[in-house]
Amino acid sequence: MIAVPEMVAFSERFGFTFRAHERGHANRSARVERNFDYIENNFLAGREFQDWEDLNRQAREWCEKVNATPKRHLHASPRDLFALERTLLKPLPLWIPPVYRLSYRTVDQEGYVHVNGNRFSVPYPLVGRQLEVREGVERIEVFQGQVLVADHGNPWDRLAHRISLPEHRPPRREGGTKAYPYPEEVDLLRVEPGLAGYVAALKAHGPGRAVRALRRLLTMAQDYPREPFLAAVATALAYGLFDLDRLDRMVLRHIAKDYFVLDEAVPDPCNPPGGPHEG
Repeated sequence: MIAVPEMVAFSERFGFTFRAHERGHANRSARVERNFDYIENNFLAGREFQDWEDLNRQAREWCEKVNATPKRHLHASPRDLFALERTLLKPLPLWIPPVYRLSYRTVDQEGYVHVNGNRFSVPYPLVGRQLEVREGVERIEVFQGQVLVADHGNPWDRLAHRISLPEHRPPRREGGTKAYPYPEEVDLLRVEPGLAGYVAALKAHGPGRAVRALRRLLTMAQDYPREPFLAAVATALAYGLFDLDRLDRMVLRHIAKDYFVLDEAVPDPCNPPGGPHEG
């Protein structure tokens, strides 16, 4: 067995080493598999659970009852033997870092991050920002840098749920909920206000997925000459074209004759015509 890096870090944190038995080693594997068989046929059989918390609560109660029963081959109960062994065990650290899966998510236009098919709210001013998501067993924590901006329970047994906190929503105003622009949209319209119509159409064409397109459009607005770029955007808007690869080629066609034309004879700056080296 080659342990994955997460398990190596886990073992180093608590001062032990993972050891695996050889494949097909019946005497070693049975020590693990027998416990699964015992639980499936003595704990799970015939039981009902309201939710996962109820299952864990019943499992703890059942384990306490089973471990308090004397075993003939041990000449004692597992609970009594553990009380004796506990004095020889190495104590755990006072603080144990939580185990979580790390990922990064961009906040959609409605103020949610998407994790495992569910949507979790974050404060509305963070729309369009890329945030760090720490997915634990019980909690979903969202960070902006080192600042915790959202903390939700993890409904990992459900899909397509939207979990919202009231404090993450904007204040109620007359006339409906205000649509907050992406930061990329604000930067883009500050660079070129004439793109407002195309930006609005681009956002409507791909709701919740326009951040990457807006970033690329901002780069194009900063890199290309203004007049050819606006002419290509106007044509794209007229025909409902939102493929930025095609828009990029349209801009290049507009500027090709002005910026990429070379004469057949390009003079050598080190040997200009009429100079001393001319034949």
